[in-house]
Amino acid sequence: MRTIVPDTSTALLGDSWRACVGTGRMELALRRDYQDSLALVQREIGFRHIRGHGLLSDGMGIYRPYEVDGRAGIRYSFTYLDQVVDAYLAVGVRPFLELGFMPEALASGDATVFWWKGNITPPTSYEAWADLVRATLRHLVDRYGIEEVSTWPVEVWNEPNLDAFWLDADQQEYFRLYGVTARAVKDVDPRLQVGGPAISPGADDWWAPFLAHVEAHDLPLDFVSSHAYATGPAQHVPFGVYQTLRDADHLLEQLAAPGAHLAGTPYADVPVHITEYSSSYRPDNPVHDTAYNAAYLAPVLAAGGDLVDSFSYWTFSDVFEEVGIPTAIFHGGFGLLTHRQVKKPTFHLFAFMARMGQHVLARGEDHLVTRHDDGRVTVLAWQPVHGTDGPAAPARHELRLSVPVASATVAGEEHEPHRPAPQTVLVDRSSVDETEGNAFTAWQHMGRPAHPSERQVETLRALAEPLRRHASLPVVDGRADLDLVLGRHGVAFVELTPVVDETPGWLDDRRIVGQDEVAR
Repeated sequence: MRTIVPDTSTALLGDSWRACVGTGRMELALRRDYQDSLALVQREIGFRHIRGHGLLSDGMGIYRPYEVDGRAGIRYSFTYLDQVVDAYLAVGVRPFLELGFMPEALASGDATVFWWKGNITPPTSYEAWADLVRATLRHLVDRYGIEEVSTWPVEVWNEPNLDAFWLDADQQEYFRLYGVTARAVKDVDPRLQVGGPAISPGADDWWAPFLAHVEAHDLPLDFVSSHAYATGPAQHVPFGVYQTLRDADHLLEQLAAPGAHLAGTPYADVPVHITEYSSSYRPDNPVHDTAYNAAYLAPVLAAGGDLVDSFSYWTFSDVFEEVGIPTAIFHGGFGLLTHRQVKKPTFHLFAFMARMGQHVLARGEDHLVTRHDDGRVTVLAWQPVHGTDGPAAPARHELRLSVPVASATVAGEEHEPHRPAPQTVLVDRSSVDETEGNAFTAWQHMGRPAHPSERQVETLRALAEPLRRHASLPVVDGRADLDLVLGRHGVAFVELTPVVDETPGWLDDRRIVGQDEVAR
């Protein structure tokens, strides 16, 4: 077991990992299960923005052509949009607006993507498209105020480099769409943020021509965006897929790629948003449900903030229908949660990150150590895992941390200068792995009920919670030695709190019936 000695000098830990999270198409936010799931995610993790497809698709019902006395007109209906945005703001998350897909009445063709048929063709009239963009953003500004809406990034389309999302993946046509859209956004208010090109992995050849086009035509570009995934081609089975997977370092390389392409250009300093990332790009890959997925993504969350301004996990919930309505509660969905709010191991990875301190003491291939201002030290530890071509993870992973311990801060006494050095720390540990905090494994043991009963759902929710343990460690020369043993594909969160001993001198726990044996 190697020993890791965190430093007492600190850097700051950013939280760009929770700047945004992905979601299914926007009108799903009208559903109760979706709203309950988002409320839970916000309570335990707390994302700042949320991004999904379909803002301008027919499911949101914004673009409504009509005819009266032989004269054609357009009415914009924001009934669903207002309800969706209100639902977001009510739980403390703001929209990250993706402008797409094309309303059928404005589309130049009938090519669509997904089970819910988002239209992927250019508009028949770019003037009408610009009017739609202006009307939508003007309504949002009027309703919520420019100070609020100017904090909502506006992204032009989704993965136009793929012909599944943009007809023929026509680069020049996308550049036209971007230019018209970006100018329409700024027509509403110059303070609104607009960007793109929201390209998928493997589209690095788009960066140079996109940036050149923006510069040549003096187009607005307040941020750039792209996506990151690490899986190979889908191997289909009924209602699911299997895929090969590259090492997690590949995801970090993809996060770093936009910045490398911006270097040396006039856009070197614009923010970089990874508006989708995950292990797999499929919404029916069972890897998403596993403890392995949490261990795989742990180094990405720990280090990704050094590379980009935000990176948005795709997605927060399995309330998601790109390939149809799910046929089982566990089906390989993208979400941190299943339907009906069963937490997956990856949910706990994010919840653990949300409890980390601001000051970084150490980080490495299997750990991140931080400290809170009140003296608590927090540890995120994980078993390093590899992709398809790497070795299998062993049954256990061990590490020792020699953690610096500062004096505890008592409420109301933050400025007291002479508190005694702590003699012990309380160790509070939560763990998930292949058996602990793992509802997917529990579901397998249940016989994989596709539609579990209410009793089974409650059992899954209970078994999804991390295993929690506590202990006390001595502090010697200002440090506490913490030995961690993780199970296969394990992720653990540990909080070490300096103890202020307030035990009265007359107490003797050995005199409690049965406690004399514990003391021995």
